[in-house]
Amino acid sequence: MTVRLNPYLSFGGNAREAMAFYQSVFGGELTSSTYAEGGMSDDPAQGDKIMHAMLDAGPGVVLMGSDSPPGMPFDDGTRISVSLSGDDESTLRGYWDGLVQGGEVTMPLERAPWGDSFGMCTDKFGIGWMVNITGVPAAAQ
Repeated sequence: MTVRLNPYLSFGGNAREAMAFYQSVFGGELTSSTYAEGGMSDDPAQGDKIMHAMLDAGPGVVLMGSDSPPGMPFDDGTRISVSLSGDDESTLRGYWDGLVQGGEVTMPLERAPWGDSFGMCTDKFGIGWMVNITGVPAAAQ
């Protein structure tokens, strides 16, 4: 079982360009999906925006990013979040439970359209966190 902690960058519409730039700097494999591919947008203007991109540039270098989701404001002050991901459900749920204490849940930790469990919160110190548990359906919560 694994758990990974890495930065997650938010962009105001230029995530594709930014992630390609980071790939040119760090190398590695870049994967991405759009809001249309994820079934997350009915707006054609938003459909080709990046819902999730991940640059895996080798041991210890993982960078994730996306364009701000439709309906969520883009704020320069919250452009970087911390992402926790992996398949160790009990460890990741324990981290989630600790992070939300005294903080605010932005998106409940529940089944996402891509099949994992996903949630977002801001801890009591104002730091944004995302937790993604690989392949764990909502029924297991």
